[in-house]
Amino acid sequence: MTKPRTLILLAGSLMAALFIWPLWKITLLAPQYPDGVHMHIYIDKIGGATKGTLQNVNILNHYIGMKAITPESIPELKYMPPIVILFMALALFVAFIDKKWMYWFWIILLSITLMIGLYDFYLWEYDYGHSLDPKAPMKFEGESFQPPLIGRKEIINFTAISMPHIGGCFLIISFLLGSFATYIKSKSSTIILS
Repeated sequence: MTKPRTLILLAGSLMAALFIWPLWKITLLAPQYPDGVHMHIYIDKIGGATKGTLQNVNILNHYIGMKAITPESIPELKYMPPIVILFMALALFVAFIDKKWMYWFWIILLSITLMIGLYDFYLWEYDYGHSLDPKAPMKFEGESFQPPLIGRKEIINFTAISMPHIGGCFLIISFLLGSFATYIKSKSSTIILS
């Protein structure tokens, strides 16, 4: 088997990690939570480092007027698993057909999907951070409670940290392997649509 085929198969296979480990992690640090509250976002559910994490986050959110996070009402958690399976199957198909344009199709489609996913996640965070209940017990005029898309942000007495988790790291590696496979396939082939 040629190297590009091996790499694209590996890229597709690594996506299986998304069914085991969280895609993303949002950590809230505060004096009253020295160990932090760690919310884990999977491709099909939202949980945390401990059993009551989501409940604790929702209690905190209630005081400042944020909507409760209810995984059942988030449509992305329903259609993300089929999308991941599609990319895994496509990687297998690309390796089998082994045509340059198919490598490009896989990596471009994955790039577009990841950009849409990040933008959708930003909108989700924005909605939760800005759509506040005016009758909330605690009010902070002009304050945004939107966590960062990636990185660290101070929100009142909390530090919010948003980063890819184990599943997200595997997805990044998968993307890099797919990109490398496409590069090698393109470099080794001079015939269009070979």
